[in-house]
Amino acid sequence: MTVYDVAARLPEIPALRDHCRALAMLDAILSPEWESRYHSFDAHWRPGEEMASMSNGSGDAYSIVFTSAGAYIRGFDHESPMSPWGNDDLEVWPGVLDTVPEVFRTQVAEPAFTRDGVPDVTACLWRTATGTRWQTGEIDFAGHSDGADWLFGLLTERSADAYRTWACDYFETEVPLAAVEHVHALRPLTGDIIWALNADVSLADLADDIAEIGYPTD
Repeated sequence: MTVYDVAARLPEIPALRDHCRALAMLDAILSPEWESRYHSFDAHWRPGEEMASMSNGSGDAYSIVFTSAGAYIRGFDHESPMSPWGNDDLEVWPGVLDTVPEVFRTQVAEPAFTRDGVPDVTACLWRTATGTRWQTGEIDFAGHSDGADWLFGLLTERSADAYRTWACDYFETEVPLAAVEHVHALRPLTGDIIWALNADVSLADLADDIAEIGYPTD
């Protein structure tokens, strides 16, 4: 699966935003220490902008910036042969960013997504607020993987069970499906739901995370 396949399987922007908030809330409950989380969501990242992100702690990451103009997604697989850091010229793989619309060019150059002015990117997608589909550049992969197959796995397979299976492995704990389904549906958190996911965390403990994520409350 390449970024082309991801583009065909992503939902519309509002549904993707909600899904990303659910992933971030689940991770916040399962992992009180922010540094150990895989998914995050900042509803106040920049004025008029929200950002969903993933980081596996090994240099691989994705960022999704939601703005009034639409949504911009960049993914980075540090082991991909398509990484800018895998060639002496430190150039982004041809086609990955070449046709990103002007409304998203500030995201391309965003310092948080670059190192020494070089974008950390092997896969990129975007969709304008009025667009009818997700778009990508025209890319000759030359037989290489851009990392999209695993970077965006929980964005293309969005079932509660897919997250539960992943979380059981990543956090090395049992994760009840019913509780995951509750959060996936963005229902307000209750003490019972939180306890089912992590008995060491309370609703009060999560107040800052709930506010940062913009998770719905009563």
